[in-house]
Amino acid sequence: MSAQNSAGIQTLLDAEREAQKIVQQAREYRTKRIRDAKSEAQKEIEEYRKQKEDEFKKYETEHSSGYKKAEEEASKESEVKIEEIKTAGKEKGPKVVEKLIHALVDVKPEPSEKIVTKA
Repeated sequence: MSAQNSAGIQTLLDAEREAQKIVQQAREYRTKRIRDAKSEAQKEIEEYRKQKEDEFKKYETEHSSGYKKAEEEASKESEVKIEEIKTAGKEKGPKVVEKLIHALVDVKPEPSEKIVTKA
């Protein structure tokens, strides 16, 4: 009976070792799958990020060209206005200086209305 018990115990020990091997293999497989899933997710994230960056760059180039056009038009308009101001300054500048000098040199003092009404 002790041989049977010993054989039964040995069988149980062998089964336990086999079960431990199976559990260990399952753990290793799970760990490997987790690593694989993480690397796959990281690849998907990088691809998605690259796709969105490309979309953003495309959007930026499409819309920044509108700003450049508006800036160029504003620059042209301001150049035209500056030229108009310069032309007006050249035409009317001497007359304005002459009037300023005349106003400073030809002073005609007049009494105040308050003084005139009292007398």
